[in-house]
Amino acid sequence: MTSHSAGDAVRFLTTADCAEILNVELADVTALVETGELPAIKVGPQWRIEREVLESYIASLYEEQRRRALWEQSDFASLTELSGGTILRPGD
Repeated sequence: MTSHSAGDAVRFLTTADCAEILNVELADVTALVETGELPAIKVGPQWRIEREVLESYIASLYEEQRRRALWEQSDFASLTELSGGTILRPGD
């Protein structure tokens, strides 16, 4: 990744930058971009990903994992636990 001074936020990242941040192979990032799972723009022959878009993508993966964990725990948890203690019934 290109070094910048502290506070100098880079708006666009290369696929190589994203691969380094995510600790995955370059081909994995390229596949995410090409399928549209990770939004990017093409500048000349190369893809560019906005830093905010990558951060949003990472946050969505965390949220997906959180929901999956809750769903998997639902076999062992009661509805009251999953709903935060409030169960709404029709007519309430």
